[in-house]
Amino acid sequence: MDGIIFDVDGTLWDSTGPVADAWNLAIRENSSLDVTIDSTILSGLFGKTMTEIANALFPDLPEAERERILNACYDYENRYLEDHPGLLYEGVKETIGRLAAKYPLFIVSNCQCGYIEALLKSADLGPYIKDHLCFGETLEPKSRTIRILMERNGLESAVYIGDTQGDADACREAEVPFVFAEYGFGDVPDAEVRIKTFSELEQHFL
Repeated sequence: MDGIIFDVDGTLWDSTGPVADAWNLAIRENSSLDVTIDSTILSGLFGKTMTEIANALFPDLPEAERERILNACYDYENRYLEDHPGLLYEGVKETIGRLAAKYPLFIVSNCQCGYIEALLKSADLGPYIKDHLCFGETLEPKSRTIRILMERNGLESAVYIGDTQGDADACREAEVPFVFAEYGFGDVPDAEVRIKTFSELEQHFL
């Protein structure tokens, strides 16, 4: 194994609370919609692409308007997270530090540009992550984004840690082994390798 790639939401942290606050403010200030977002709604959407989220939240709006409002949500979110970060799951920072001493570590997420940077800054994980890539940069399915990151870093046998069926499907398409973080937002019934806590990664890789 020559690298470990992490998902963000439901794997490294839970930011549904502050993100909901940011999105509700963005919707109020940038539209006349009577829509309220909460953590439960977001936990079911995190992991999907930005386009899929816009379609799910604002299905009755024209495509351009869906995109405009969602972009406002993401802009508010990135700025809000600087002072109101998500909650790292127990053991993440300590385990990341120990894993980084042995493997190059990476992040691939279906998020917007700026979101991974907000995580790295607020959680002080930047020194441990060699590279990262997101849907906002590639506009490609997660399977392709994983492969792009692997190709530009010369990875041939990386493993991906994620928490949803979408992550598992992307790994299968990218031909990358998948580890299911079952403490996160999703369910992957047929996952062959799973962890109940982030710290369990040490048992698998150290």
